[in-house]
Amino acid sequence: MTTGVRRRMGVDERRAQLICVALELFSRRSPDDVSIDEIAAAAGISRPLVYHYFPGKMSLYEAALRRAADDLAGRFLEAHEGPLGARLLRVMGRFFDFVEEHGPGFSALLRGGPSGGPSTANVMIDGVRQAAYEQILSHLRVVSPPARLQLVVRSWVSLAESTALLWLDGRPVPRAELELQLVHDFAALVSVSAAYDGEVAAIALRIFAQEPADGPFGDLLGRLTALSPGVEDGRPSGACRPAPSDPRAGTAALA
Repeated sequence: MTTGVRRRMGVDERRAQLICVALELFSRRSPDDVSIDEIAAAAGISRPLVYHYFPGKMSLYEAALRRAADDLAGRFLEAHEGPLGARLLRVMGRFFDFVEEHGPGFSALLRGGPSGGPSTANVMIDGVRQAAYEQILSHLRVVSPPARLQLVVRSWVSLAESTALLWLDGRPVPRAELELQLVHDFAALVSVSAAYDGEVAAIALRIFAQEPADGPFGDLLGRLTALSPGVEDGRPSGACRPAPSDPRAGTAALA
């Protein structure tokens, strides 16, 4: 609870303060469990004063949700430099930073807000998903994506969301491993789609040809190769083979 002498704030400053306070509370607990009285106490003001700036908890929640949605969308921003696998891994790191920072608030955000919440909550998270989708396509350097690639990117964004929600419940897998697995999932989704679509195959080959052996996609090739039965190198069927030194040598395995 805020203590000390209260300082008069301008309207914009006070609204910004209340949004920050509410976002912090909503991040730690479900919005349904946070009361206006708690928000007022945390901000060091009276309950009626909260209503002076916001008509009710729902309007304050919407404002906090908008701040969180903007923050989450920003986590997908990444410089278009270096291999794609490393870029996606950095994005997943920032995404899970947000997940850990906001916890219950993240769950409420993806589930459309508190019970009986406004449809605007769904509109906001859809905006985040669209921003993530567009960012991924820009990293792929694709302006007019074929239908299957559109499905792949949107499916991957949804997979990251659902994986994060499940992970929050007990965190059964180390976070760093999960981030890397999601990057591998992206490569796998693209590769399967490439088997059905020549345009996607061309995009996949271009991407994988630029990946270093020690990058996330090169790591995936090594893991997949280790699962393949070795026959051409004289090993018995079912034996594991070492990962190729150059991921481009195994591009066919992904595309």
